[in-house]
Order: sequence, then structure tokens, then C-alpha cells
Amino acid sequence: MNNNLKNHWENIYQNKNEDEVSWFQKTPDTSIEIINSIKIKKQSKIIDVGSGRSRLFKNLIEQGYKNLTYLDISESAAKKSKIFLGQQSKNIEWIVEDVLNFEPKQNFDVWHDRAVFHFLTDQNQIKKYVDLVSRNISNNGYLIVGTFSEQGPLKCSGLEVSRYSESLIKTTFIESFALLNSFKIDHSTPFNTTQNFLFSVLKKINV
Repeated sequence: MNNNLKNHWENIYQNKNEDEVSWFQKTPDTSIEIINSIKIKKQSKIIDVGSGRSRLFKNLIEQGYKNLTYLDISESAAKKSKIFLGQQSKNIEWIVEDVLNFEPKQNFDVWHDRAVFHFLTDQNQIKKYVDLVSRNISNNGYLIVGTFSEQGPLKCSGLEVSRYSESLIKTTFIESFALLNSFKIDHSTPFNTTQNFLFSVLKKINV
């Protein structure tokens, strides 16, 4: 694991409240709408990569989704998320790991990533991530990825990011995925600024 990266995120989640970071969402409406739109079964295997202190799983549990996996590099984020969820935390498999070192024991029907992939700026890291999702998403499963668009910030949390267009997402994942939908939204931060995101929904194809 990249210790500098882990320390960076541990420091943030140890020292900041959930609404003191730019990516905070009181309700992750876009992600919920996408997951509901693909009409998967309630027992489908869903992973949220870079889940941090997201409220996504609270909403999914309340909707009856049962097979949920949490992944984040920060132990502090995981601990605080468990406290927030209370008894509901027992419905989730908890994994603290750098996504690039993650070795899943199962394939997932839905791989959800809001704002992790765009932190990968090195082409070798990007290829490793693409290979990871290609191996570990079920055939006909879904990859939901939210990144900064070409109009989005150049940095987040002091780290450089990669910005994406619809065509770049399509070509990046083209070997194993078909792009079903892509759209931009403005995310309003707790600091009264906006960040333009590109959300893309891709389907794993049999190759």
C-alpha cells in the first residue's frame, strides 16, 4: 500500500467532519438514481469503491439491497461510517485497502466509484484499475464511475486528478465494457462552490 497516500486520507478522515470535505453529499441522489435505473436484483453484489463516509449504503439498505461491500483506504473513514450506520453496519462487508492492491474474493454485479478513479494520473495505475474492474465485474454487470469532467477542478484534496470526457471514458474501458450512458452534473460543495462531474454507466461485455 502507498503509505503516503494512506496517511493523506487518514489525516483527512481523522480531523475533518463529514461536511468539511468538498465531496460531501447529504444524499447521494445521482448514484442512487443510477443504481435503481439499471434494475438489478436486491441481492445483487454491489461494491462502493472509495466509499469514505458516503451515505450511499444507508440509502441502499433502506431500499432493501442486501449484498454490499465497502472499500476505502482509510481505517478512520470505515470506523466513522460504522458508527454512523449503527446496526445497519452488520449488513456490509468492510474492507480497508488501497483499491489498486485490492484482491476481491468474488465478482461484483455493480462496481460503484464516485471520485476514486480520477485520482489515478499515472497510465500504469489507470491500466491496473481497468484490468481490476475487467476481471472482477460479472459478465453483464455494471461499472458506475463518477469523475471530474473536462470542466472540473484540476486538483482535489491537494492531489492532482485526471479529468474525463465521455469519449475518453469510452476508449479507456472499451476492451471489456460498453458505454450505456454518460452525463454531467454540477456538485455543490459545502463551501458554496460547484464541481462539474461526469457520471458514466458501463456494462461488462462477454469477451
